[in-house]
Amino acid sequence: MPEFSGLRSPDRRILVVTGHYGSGKTEFCVSLAMRLARLGYGPYKRLALIDLDIANPYFRSRERKEQLEAAGVSVYGNAYEHEITAELPALGANIRAPLEDRDCRVIVDVGGNDTGALVLNQFAKYLGPEEALFLIVVNANRPETRDLEGVLEHLQAIEGKTGRRIDGVINNCHLLLETQAADIEKGHRLCERICEATGRFLWCDCYPEGIVPADEIAGKYEYLLPLGLYMRPSWIDK
Repeated sequence: MPEFSGLRSPDRRILVVTGHYGSGKTEFCVSLAMRLARLGYGPYKRLALIDLDIANPYFRSRERKEQLEAAGVSVYGNAYEHEITAELPALGANIRAPLEDRDCRVIVDVGGNDTGALVLNQFAKYLGPEEALFLIVVNANRPETRDLEGVLEHLQAIEGKTGRRIDGVINNCHLLLETQAADIEKGHRLCERICEATGRFLWCDCYPEGIVPADEIAGKYEYLLPLGLYMRPSWIDK
C-alpha cells in the first residue's frame, strides 16, 4: 500500500506494541502515529493511540497528547485529564471506544515488561489474532535485550502473562544522540536471529531521524521507520 511509504503495511486494525524499558517503544508508537496521520490511515476513517503504560512514570505517549491530537490522532489513557506528580495507575473508561470502532486504526502503547503487559488482559476480547497484531520493540544496546537469550526471556515473560503470541519484531537499536548506522545494522542482525529462532517476522527497522543520515542506510532494509524524537525532553541534553 503506497500510503505507508516504506513501512510494512499494517494488515490488522490494531497494533499492540510492547518492549523493554529503554527500547524506545513509546517513541516508536508516537512516531508511527504521527507518520500515519500525515500519510493516511489506510482503509480507516480515524486514528487513535492508546497509552496503557501505567507502570512507567517517564516517557509516556500521552505526554504528547496536544501535539498528537493537533495532527489528527485521538489519545486515550489516564483517567485524569491532567498529569499529576505521583500519577495514579488509573485508566479512562473511554479506552474501549477506539477498540470497538471498526473505522478506527489503533496503536496501543503497552507497559515495558511482563507486569506492565498484564493490563492487556482486561481488553483481551478486542485483541484476538484476527483483529490485533502484537509487536515487540528490541534495542540491542540495552543490557536486558542485548542478545538472543535476553530477548527470548523478555518475550516469553510477556506472552506468559498475556496468553497472546507476539507476532513481529521491531529493531530499534539506538544510543540516543550517539546512534550510528552501525547500531541499526547490529540490531537488525539480532532481530534476524530472533525471527529465525522463533518463527516471528521483522516488522521494520527504526532509525532516529536527523541523527543517522538516511542515505547511510538507504536500500539496506526492506521496511524503515524514521523516529522523530518526540519523546526526548530537552533537559537530557543539558
